Amino acid sequence: MVDVTEVSALVAAAGVLIGVALTYLEVRNLVKARKTDVAWRIYQSFNSKEFLEATYKVWNLEFDDYNDFLKKYGPPFAETPVAISIGIVGNLYEEAGELLHKGLAEYESISNIPANLMWEKMKPVVEGARKQYNFPQLFDKFEYFYNEMKKREHRGVIHG
Repeated sequence: MVDVTEVSALVAAAGVLIGVALTYLEVRNLVKARKTDVAWRIYQSFNSKEFLEATYKVWNLEFDDYNDFLKKYGPPFAETPVAISIGIVGNLYEEAGELLHKGLAEYESISNIPANLMWEKMKPVVEGARKQYNFPQLFDKFEYFYNEMKKREHRGVIHG
């Protein structure tokens, strides 16, 4: 025969299990909501007028290599419109890559951002500046974002 103490212990244990399950579900939903919010903020930044103007400026630069870039536009760390545009573009991609690297943004949420195209355009400048300024971590999370895109393209998983 089951006494009242055993029944109350079972009810208490069931209550704890239900509480743990509900807490787990709530935390999971909170994490999902947070990642959605991060993705939304990233897209807002990528659609800002300042960023779009800088992107167009960088995209339309014409150079063969880092030395050609220096001759035509000057150093990438200077107070020039080109250098400022490179900084704006590179820093935003860098932050998106950092969030992806830390797991604070999901790849699927930001995979439509053309990191691959912009990295390929900026790569000679970034690599040249890394060497010239002895700054190997310059835009390394931007490069990480690019590499993640390439891995997924290679596996045939562009969006997911």
